[in-house]
Amino acid sequence: MIDLSKMVTEQANPNTKNLSFMSIQEAVRIMNQEDYNAVRCIESQYDMIAKVIALTSNVLENKGRIIYMGAGTSGRLGVLDAVECPPTFNVDANTVIGLIAGGETAFVKAVEGAEDSKELGEEELRKIQLCADDIVIGIAASGRTPYVIGGLKYAQSINAATCAIVCNPHSEIKKITPLTIELVPGPEVLTGSTRLKAATATKMVLNMISTISMIRIGKIYQNYMVDVKMSNEKLFSRGTNIVCSVTSCTKETALKALEEAKGNVRLAIVMILLDCDSLQAKEALLKVNGRIQDLIDEEE
Repeated sequence: MIDLSKMVTEQANPNTKNLSFMSIQEAVRIMNQEDYNAVRCIESQYDMIAKVIALTSNVLENKGRIIYMGAGTSGRLGVLDAVECPPTFNVDANTVIGLIAGGETAFVKAVEGAEDSKELGEEELRKIQLCADDIVIGIAASGRTPYVIGGLKYAQSINAATCAIVCNPHSEIKKITPLTIELVPGPEVLTGSTRLKAATATKMVLNMISTISMIRIGKIYQNYMVDVKMSNEKLFSRGTNIVCSVTSCTKETALKALEEAKGNVRLAIVMILLDCDSLQAKEALLKVNGRIQDLIDEEE
């Protein structure tokens, strides 16, 4: 039997020992108070998070992939972050991948036994043809999930970069992967339910990793999603507004540029800022690896 007694995520929270006796209002208040710990616990990990992002950015710059691996809630968080990247940053669905123990079915229906297999972790990475250009990010609140450990060890065996996010200090995964972000928000409101504070802290860090990595490869200018994929009415409106905001142009000018740019927001912005056609804008972006910021710096 696994000894979970020393894991912070498995310990009883003294602040919620009377949880089942609390009124709704009391339970709401204590849960909200405890959630502040999910935010605070990230502060001590700034340097480690920055190191991970420097690595993920470099991987993307060199056309490699970010692969999240996890089981249960941890796996779902990785999948959630991955599937949001194509519409937000207009990247290929193969750029950021989320793997969950038990496969896609496990996202909506728990497949509890799958996390216990190290072999399954390796098998999943073989299926997507993991290579040395990629990076595997293991996500495991416990810091000991066999599925994740199996995946990390296989990744290391083929010289792919590895890092991890855990919610317990001195974990088995940290021993395997020194580049591990340790988020320790303390015992959960509901003992052992890591879908609460541990998951919240993990989601916030995943937001940082994907968003800042995309900034580093030029997918964001100022604080706008200049590569947003205008695939529906809302996103078309958002894209148009981004062009207007960044260039201070009229809506009519933005729409005209977007039409010529075939819906490419980044291209439309450069066309207006440099007062050029789409071909000239493409050539200008090519010289700066697509980074509008670098292009503007050159012009100034």
